[in-house]
Amino acid sequence: MSRRSKIYAALVAAIVPATAVIVTLGASPAGAAIGGSGPYPADYETSASLANHTIFRPQTLPAERLPILVWGNGGCSANGLSQGNFLREIASHGFLAIANGAPNGSGSTSAQMLTQSIDWAVAENSRQGSKYYGKLDTSKVAVAGFSCGGLEAYAVSNDPRVTTTGIFSSGLLNDADDYQLRRLTKPIAYFIGGPSDIAYPNAIDDWGKLPAGLPAFMGNLNVGHGGTYDQPNGGEFGRVAVLYLKWRLKGDTTAGTNFVGTDCGLCRSQWSVQQKNLTLDGDPPPTTPPPTTSPTTPPTTPPTTPPSGTPACTAAYAVQDQWNSGFVANVSVTAGSTALTGWRVTLNLPNGASVSSMWNGVNSGTSGTVTVTNQSYNGRLAAGQTTSFGFQGAGNGGGATVTCTGI
Repeated sequence: MSRRSKIYAALVAAIVPATAVIVTLGASPAGAAIGGSGPYPADYETSASLANHTIFRPQTLPAERLPILVWGNGGCSANGLSQGNFLREIASHGFLAIANGAPNGSGSTSAQMLTQSIDWAVAENSRQGSKYYGKLDTSKVAVAGFSCGGLEAYAVSNDPRVTTTGIFSSGLLNDADDYQLRRLTKPIAYFIGGPSDIAYPNAIDDWGKLPAGLPAFMGNLNVGHGGTYDQPNGGEFGRVAVLYLKWRLKGDTTAGTNFVGTDCGLCRSQWSVQQKNLTLDGDPPPTTPPPTTSPTTPPTTPPTTPPSGTPACTAAYAVQDQWNSGFVANVSVTAGSTALTGWRVTLNLPNGASVSSMWNGVNSGTSGTVTVTNQSYNGRLAAGQTTSFGFQGAGNGGGATVTCTGI
């Protein structure tokens, strides 16, 4: 068993029910203020067309469209009210929050239920006769979760509809799951309970493995694994989650000042803060230098140069993991003697191999000759600077070739 597994192996059992953790920490469960503290008093409901979920929304839908949060509970519990105070608070600030599990439901949930929540919200927004018809901002979707629910959030964070990911007192259990980090392309935030949080070592390990250039925030509040979800309005975790969602899903840069810069709002509070590649008004080009460690498998193709007349860049392909039916590969892209504003890699896959999912690049095609272009945040490279993209594929990844063209 890996080091991460040993540290965190008892996590799922440890947080069911979540309130039990809070009680052992000496806090008494308390009811949330009715409706939350936001301008739109909120409550929860269920829908026959979204079985085994709990929907938190403003009691009266406002004129503004509601961004969407889909949530995985602690312990992957199927009780959709497990973090009810916290989610009601978020909804009261003008969000639709959908939790896995029915109200007071039993059993466990799955990552697929988060995808079902997104599917349902998109469908309801376009269905005439729905109370949500035209009321949701389906271009702004956050996936998040607490503890085991954070693992569910990781699993679906590569859904193209997801705008940002939130990991609350969670971290990947096994190094074998690190491919989920490599495929991240959208901003991510971690809200952890400090060194006494059982998930702290895993979260820190994940933080160190995020793709270069990915916008990321980490805040640690030294309250342990139980957080403050059960306190009125979700306590401090509820307050900070609202600010983050206002920034990322509503473009509220005033809220964003709590997360960005050396003098950020949370930097001057009881939170311990780390930041990567953050700006208030958008995601920047990469400023973090690339990892200096070599890939686990040497490049199977030598660096290649582009046709003359275009900015120079090179690409190198390496298979990082191979199993019977699939593989994970990484492609390093390095600018030549002049800076790039973007890049394009032509990836020639062997017969029978195909791309299943990709991170830090945008692919056109999935088999044969595949064209991959940069994401918005990793296209600008200074002379000699390196970035990378990766993908999970089906079949055998050996023998692929790559060619890079600068833009």
